[in-house]
Amino acid sequence: MNKAITDGLVLMPPAFTAGLDVWSSEDGTPGSATYDGAGNAALVTADQDFGGCLELAKTDSTQKLRYMGQTPILPGCYLQVTARVKAISGNLPDVRIAAWAGDGSENEVTGLVDTGPSTTLTAYGEVVEVTAIIGSGARGGVDMPWGTEPVYAHIGLDMTGANGGVVRVDDLIIEDVTSFFLRDMIDWIDVVDFGAVGDGTTDDSAAFEAADAAAVAAGVSLLVPEGSYRLNSNVTLEAAVRFVGTVSMPGGNRLTLQQNYDLPTYIDAFGDELEGFRRAVAVLFNSSSHESLDMKGRRIEINEPIDVHAMAGVDNFNTRRLIRNGLILAESSNNWDPDVVTSQATYSTSQNTTLTNVTNVANIAVGSLVEGLGVGREVYVKEKNVGAGTITLSAPLFDAVGTQTYTFTRFKYLLDFSGFDYLGRFVLDNVELHGRKEASCILLPPSGLIFHVRDCFFTEPKHRGITSHGRGCQGMLIDRCQFLSGEQTIPAQDRISICFNVNANDVKVRDNRAARPGQFGIMGGTGHIISGNHFFQGDDESDGIRLAGLVLTKPNCKTTIVGNYIDNCSIDWTNEHDSDPEHNAELSFGALKIVGNIFFATDVASSFRFLIVRPVGPNHYIHGLTVTGNSFKVIDSTIERVEKMDTTYAELDWGRARNIQFDSNTFNGIGQYTASPITLEFNENSPSSTWVCSFAEWMPFGSWARNVVGLTTENRIQNSSGGTVWDMPYAQVEKGTESNEVHLHWSEASQGRVQLTVRMDNQR
Repeated sequence: MNKAITDGLVLMPPAFTAGLDVWSSEDGTPGSATYDGAGNAALVTADQDFGGCLELAKTDSTQKLRYMGQTPILPGCYLQVTARVKAISGNLPDVRIAAWAGDGSENEVTGLVDTGPSTTLTAYGEVVEVTAIIGSGARGGVDMPWGTEPVYAHIGLDMTGANGGVVRVDDLIIEDVTSFFLRDMIDWIDVVDFGAVGDGTTDDSAAFEAADAAAVAAGVSLLVPEGSYRLNSNVTLEAAVRFVGTVSMPGGNRLTLQQNYDLPTYIDAFGDELEGFRRAVAVLFNSSSHESLDMKGRRIEINEPIDVHAMAGVDNFNTRRLIRNGLILAESSNNWDPDVVTSQATYSTSQNTTLTNVTNVANIAVGSLVEGLGVGREVYVKEKNVGAGTITLSAPLFDAVGTQTYTFTRFKYLLDFSGFDYLGRFVLDNVELHGRKEASCILLPPSGLIFHVRDCFFTEPKHRGITSHGRGCQGMLIDRCQFLSGEQTIPAQDRISICFNVNANDVKVRDNRAARPGQFGIMGGTGHIISGNHFFQGDDESDGIRLAGLVLTKPNCKTTIVGNYIDNCSIDWTNEHDSDPEHNAELSFGALKIVGNIFFATDVASSFRFLIVRPVGPNHYIHGLTVTGNSFKVIDSTIERVEKMDTTYAELDWGRARNIQFDSNTFNGIGQYTASPITLEFNENSPSSTWVCSFAEWMPFGSWARNVVGLTTENRIQNSSGGTVWDMPYAQVEKGTESNEVHLHWSEASQGRVQLTVRMDNQR
């Protein structure tokens, strides 16, 4: 850097032969005495060493010489002042560079070092050069560090020592020597200095690597200046790097930034948001030096799905990797339109996750939603074999044996992981996936373990938030996420969006919030924990229709639903992903705990229920259900009861019910309280030997009165004569046409009041 060249600054004072009226014998400030006509100063026009010069006799203890022009002093600019002098006669003085510093108001800035090193003249006729450097910073080699307050200087020299000597002074030289300090000031190495061309064609890989090695050795940064730099091989930069220019690479090569591994730097490097993201993700999966990609709050807008597998370039990956802190936003584009294929195929329970003889199989995309008769919710194409004409399904079909026409719909996702064979321990943290009602958000890999989504926003997905089309959801964690539907103004029954689905086991869904989606979650597999979520699916319709918020598709689901706010939607429990839905030698509906939840609905149809059991095959029963400590509340309407059995396909066998706890719940706006065990009061006002005690509406799901676990008489039981009946009755359970009555048989006709406690199940 040279300000005299780059900014046109005039630094050099005029030659002495131009006149001494601009040379002061004081500080150089306006009005100070000059050497013009002074008795101790004369111009010499032809000195053998200097040519034209000033001859000066020393008459003061500090003989000053100052240029009266204002030499600019700029922050970051360093000036070297040089004077060549020689003694002619008399006493030999000491000589030094000196200057007066002025601020923007033309006042002196005091308290500064205003002189340079002093040199003693030791011989007559010997030319001696004295120098000093003036600048803002206290750097090594700077003699007069002035900071940023001075804006100009009157520069010259001093002679000190004994008076009586005569010296000659050559014209002063003032030079910008900022370049001396560039390495210290800028702290970088330029790739161009190591041969990088930046013409977009020449391979600059070697130059980048050489410059990087020098930067690492010097402990400084790397600069990629303006230009387009082609890198034809993998390049790893160990030093911190700043991109002013951009780079380009073949698709299979990687630029690894060891010190600046973050999305903004990759965007700067490649000059494009999406390309920068692609290149950064490629490094994430192919470098052991980085476990996370920080988007640093950057937003990338895309008009087509991001194929993460294609960016990664690996088929199997099981090392923790994380993308965090950013926004991925869908732009309006036809590339988001679903691919829809209708095709005929054959299904058999002997291969219960396979469709055979699939016509047009080549055009059916992996990851497509499968719809047809006997197909449960959220069944997808896991893989296909074009040569064999087969499709592998994510789950079995419950009533589709034979040949029929299916519809295959492939949604488009912002992040598509379906190309991996296996992906484990991948994390999205604090990322917003904004579908803009154009795109779905995430398609999981077909196989994997512990895919973790935390503190993310799924905003306006068109169809799906998170889709599992295989078993890449095994052990998945969804924590503290927001699912913000783009269908919030649409009646609940017309919405199509689903926040997530699950096919595999051991999924944790915790502390999330979902605003008016079509459905919150469709969960196959077992071993799930759903806790602390608030999912609400209501609308502004009067007597509104409500859909399932959470669907469990495994009968023995081994699942806990605890501490959730289940708002204007239901829990549905089915076995719709069972190719042999009739109960055989298997576990039936059981291992479900629904504890401590808030169930709430507003202005809903009276037929609405919060808990629905829907077997799709006969002979099933419940053998392990806990529904306790929940709050059921409806406002602006009343529903008949909180639970029901959906008999569209089959009924449950209540004669086999066992280990059911349905109590300690609260009910508001509910027509019929239900519980098991339940205690009811029965009054017999006329003597009878058989008391019929009906639990018809009180048994959950309209089940049977199977066991009497408590009987207490209140006050006196009387016979027909008014005498006291001292003996106890015996009870018969499962009486009446619906098996929901208990008959109490007395030894004689009796009347009075009893408290009777009954269960709908056997406890073991």
